[in-house]
Amino acid sequence: MADSSHEATSRAHTRAVRVEELRKRYAAIEAVAGINFEIDEGEVFGLLGPNGAGKTTTISVIATRLQPTAGDAVVFGHSVRSQVAAVRHLIGFSPQELSLYPGLTASENIQFFGRMYGVPGATLKRRAAELLELVGLETRRDDVVHTFSGGMKRRLNLAISLVHEPRLLLLDEPTVGIDAQSRERIFSIIRELRGHGVAILYSTHYMEEAERLCDRIAIMDEGKIIATGTLDVLLGEHNEVIELRGLPPGVDVNRLRATPGVERVELRDHGARLFVRNATHVLTAIHQAIDHADGVRIEISRFSLEKLFLQLTGKQLRD
Repeated sequence: MADSSHEATSRAHTRAVRVEELRKRYAAIEAVAGINFEIDEGEVFGLLGPNGAGKTTTISVIATRLQPTAGDAVVFGHSVRSQVAAVRHLIGFSPQELSLYPGLTASENIQFFGRMYGVPGATLKRRAAELLELVGLETRRDDVVHTFSGGMKRRLNLAISLVHEPRLLLLDEPTVGIDAQSRERIFSIIRELRGHGVAILYSTHYMEEAERLCDRIAIMDEGKIIATGTLDVLLGEHNEVIELRGLPPGVDVNRLRATPGVERVELRDHGARLFVRNATHVLTAIHQAIDHADGVRIEISRFSLEKLFLQLTGKQLRD
């Protein structure tokens, strides 16, 4: 869950994005298969899933880089299908691939893209200085970008997406391949922007990032959204998972299911997975239920988004 509840719950929200039955097909492949979600002002909305899930395609449609095959995305009342120019002035887009000119300095990059967005000269000079300070590159403002580390380039990429003060920020895997210091800086910037009412769509396959940053989360796989909600809603009452490995034949599974504190039981070959609120409260009863069978291994872990994803899709996330 996000680090703070911020003030979003105490003020009336403006709908920033409404995605309606959105589809995008490439020949026989439907990369996005009729998805729906909404994002409010001042909300970080996480779009999670493995590579190939459809996250980048979804963001590219909202960014007006791709036309949808069907459905629509409405950004502050403007359709990505029919009001492209209006949408582009409302959004900032930091794509997975870096959009930088390596032969220009950090300041020159920001000013170049600022002019493309029509930011006036005096305002642009001020914005460049503000943004370089925001992303921690003020001392490198006059250095050419090809001398920057990967993390520095990512931070500059983010600064460029903010030059025209967008109301919606689209971030596609913004922390891939960067150092820990740059990652924490980006997290801090996202929280600050959220506090100022910017709506943020945050695409990632790093589950721990979504747990730390996002107010609500959508899990996406094979072009579809398979679960949406806050972290608490998605994880439900399950706080921990107890894995029983090497169960002998004849163990009374119904007795496991009836154990007080066990919310759900999933069976697997020679084992079971028990979803519980508190493992320490049920371990004695579980030992009794399996009659202290020899050779049974018991492993306890926290229930997480990654475990939920594996449970919903049968897939293991890989970097």
